Amino acid sequence: MSDRTTPTWADEPEVHDPYGYAQQYGDGGHGPAPQDRRQEQRESLRQYAQQAPTRPRAQQAHAPAGHQAGDYQPGWFTETGSWRFDVQGRTSEYTDQQAYDTFAPFDPYASYTAVEPGPAAPAAAEPEPRKPGYTLPAVPESSWAVDTRRSKLLGRGVLLFILLVQAGLSLRLTGTAFQDEALYVAAGHYELANLLHGTKLPVDFAAYFSGHPKLYPVLAGAVDSYFGLTGVRVVSLLFMLGATALLYALTRRLFNLRAALGAAALFSVLQSTMVLGNFATYDAAAIFLLALSAWAVVRTDRMKAFAVLLAAPPAALAFGVKYASGLYLPTLVVLAVITAHRHRGIRALGRGVMLGTGIAALLGIGYYFSGPLGGISSTTTDRAKGTDTAATMLQHSAEWGGLVFLAALGGTIAYVLRGRMGEMPWIEGETPGRVRRAALGLVLTGTALLAPAYQIHLHTEISLYKHVGFGLFFAAPLAGLGMARLVGPHFRHPQLGILLYVATLVFGMVQAQRAYSFPDSTQMTAYLSTVVDRKGTYLAEEQEVPAYYLRDKTYWTQWQNTYFMDYRGKDGKQYTGPDAFRQAVRDGKFDAIVMHGDVSPVTYQAVKEGLKNNSHYRLAAVFPYTTSSGEHAYRIWVKR
Repeated sequence: MSDRTTPTWADEPEVHDPYGYAQQYGDGGHGPAPQDRRQEQRESLRQYAQQAPTRPRAQQAHAPAGHQAGDYQPGWFTETGSWRFDVQGRTSEYTDQQAYDTFAPFDPYASYTAVEPGPAAPAAAEPEPRKPGYTLPAVPESSWAVDTRRSKLLGRGVLLFILLVQAGLSLRLTGTAFQDEALYVAAGHYELANLLHGTKLPVDFAAYFSGHPKLYPVLAGAVDSYFGLTGVRVVSLLFMLGATALLYALTRRLFNLRAALGAAALFSVLQSTMVLGNFATYDAAAIFLLALSAWAVVRTDRMKAFAVLLAAPPAALAFGVKYASGLYLPTLVVLAVITAHRHRGIRALGRGVMLGTGIAALLGIGYYFSGPLGGISSTTTDRAKGTDTAATMLQHSAEWGGLVFLAALGGTIAYVLRGRMGEMPWIEGETPGRVRRAALGLVLTGTALLAPAYQIHLHTEISLYKHVGFGLFFAAPLAGLGMARLVGPHFRHPQLGILLYVATLVFGMVQAQRAYSFPDSTQMTAYLSTVVDRKGTYLAEEQEVPAYYLRDKTYWTQWQNTYFMDYRGKDGKQYTGPDAFRQAVRDGKFDAIVMHGDVSPVTYQAVKEGLKNNSHYRLAAVFPYTTSSGEHAYRIWVKR
């Protein structure tokens, strides 16, 4: 509403309706024409203005500046912006329509003052929504694709399950001591006695061992003294479990969690992994040390260059434990360059030089203090050539590790073509260059071919089933990546990954059972313990086994192997090879003979010829046993 100031006479009917609208429109709208009406309105206003001085004046609410309230004339605008109708032939316009009351009587002399609206009542505050009792956490968009805290914990849980499966697969393999196990554990006892008490060694083990005799054999001998052969095998299992865990860690560092789990899963079910996990030889220790060195190389890729020297001691120690580990030292040096090239560029070459120099320095120091090691040449660098064909060794190598190698090859190709799987298009950041990816895949996957290639060069398949596992350890990261790419982003094809794992598992179990099938020597050693003493001379095929089990009753030098022999017969002639064994049996040189014919068939035939019509010996016992190659038996002849 507006404040309104009008004369008292403005409410009279004739003043209130000066134009006679009611009279004009009261007949239903029939009246004068619009032009006539406007003329009459002007005339009425003119008359009204002439009579205004004789009428009583109303108090003026507002007068323009420079005028008295009494001499105010129509046609002026007030200070508030309200309007006054000009009666002198002009028509003013509304200047403040908001101040005009639509339902108030029309008064041309009224002064309308705008009234500011009062403050609006405050709106009632909306009640706060009640908090739910439980809020679901946000679901990560990338899930397994990035290393979140949840994925790390889940990955470690899966790794623990993989290790438990690996342990079960190894521990299911049982049997008495194998020839190599008996050799290294028995030698460990003699080496330990030499170190602690100065006892003279029965033979120079360093002359024909394929590892330093004062490293793993000493450890094996010490463990065997308290826990027996089972304890030594458990130590090997711990080494292999540690190698699998380190493989998981370095693969996760190189690629991602999914590839790491795939690498650990595939490596854990290889036949070489199963066998070496329950095998009392230095192979498991050597693989663990190589794994530790490789992990140190990858883990220090962004640190100072000299940090790579942390990988030198385990690498040098791996070579000392098993000389064949030297075949993989160049892989470690090249890996040190490739892993740091992304962050250092050409300066990464210095990292490789530093690691190579550190390893060489440690090996030189070890050689200086240990003295000549004839076993390096006789068992590794200058090993005697065999008669095995390349086709046979290639076939067996493919059987033992072909699936994992193909997975690594596929992972290498996929990694070269695309650095990231494409599961996370929103993830920013550059991937390693194609050249670096190709170099990494070529080095790691190609390392799996080193052992087969070297033994094909030597034409010997001895220990190839174990050495294949060394190279497959380095190829496993790419095999895990290949398995992840096979499954696809967001686990699109999990059945393919499961198929690869199950196939590798089945092949590994069958092959491990076949490789772990040694002669059961329980009955043989039990019988020999009743006929041997510290004075006799004994001929035995795989003489290390009875020499290990009967070391409390015999000396190491009392046992003659069936590989080579020089003998001067009672007739004064000098014999070598099979002839020496034949003549020694005829002369009754040995107090007991133990043969089965599987290891040295030529010597076995010569011994049987020497036993024909021989009055010195009698067949005392026959103990049958079964291996993967069929039915066999120990035959024991004792002197009459």
